[in-house]
Amino acid sequence: QVQLVESGGGLVQAGGSLRLSCAASGRTFSNCAVGWLRQAPGKDREFVAAISWNGGSTYYADSVKGRFTVSRDNAKNTVYLQMNSLKPEDTAVYYCAAQRSILPITGATLTYNYWGQGTQVTVSS
Repeated sequence: QVQLVESGGGLVQAGGSLRLSCAASGRTFSNCAVGWLRQAPGKDREFVAAISWNGGSTYYADSVKGRFTVSRDNAKNTVYLQMNSLKPEDTAVYYCAAQRSILPITGATLTYNYWGQGTQVTVSS
């Protein structure tokens, strides 16, 4: 089992930055790919970014490419999402999720084995 807890959300002005953290417990976390997903009010959940089990590959949604960076520190059982140049349309609840996989990341997916509870990100114009 893997438990995930997100933190770092909040209110920021457009153009600002936030760093989200996803802290994991469970001895198998280092063998998991991790994704960040988000859901805005009235919209479907959408893929944001993902990182492979060893950090060797990453993948981003076109809407965040060049602005967001996903990274991980397996020694700390933590995955990060650095979000720069934030836009009002980035406003959403952000979730981290883990998938038991040691394969490279090759695309977007919403299929994960474990989910966090989410953290709110609000970007004001």
